[in-house]
Amino acid sequence: METGIKKVKKGVVVSDAMDKTIVVAIDTLKTHSKYLKKYKSTKKYKVHDEENKFKKGDVVEFVECSPISKDKSHKVL
Repeated sequence: METGIKKVKKGVVVSDAMDKTIVVAIDTLKTHSKYLKKYKSTKKYKVHDEENKFKKGDVVEFVECSPISKDKSHKVL
């Protein structure tokens, strides 16, 4: 039984070299607290891709799930 609302995230595939796993990067624009300068921050997620259908450069949506391996706890929608 799943509880709570799962957040859907959207990002670009930066690697598809692993079997059934893709690496998705999400870029966000943040503001420095003291200097108020904007800078780009990148967060990478390992996402489960059962059919290996997504390739480098694709835009994908993924959602959090129970841990699949040590690093993977997201799956593609």
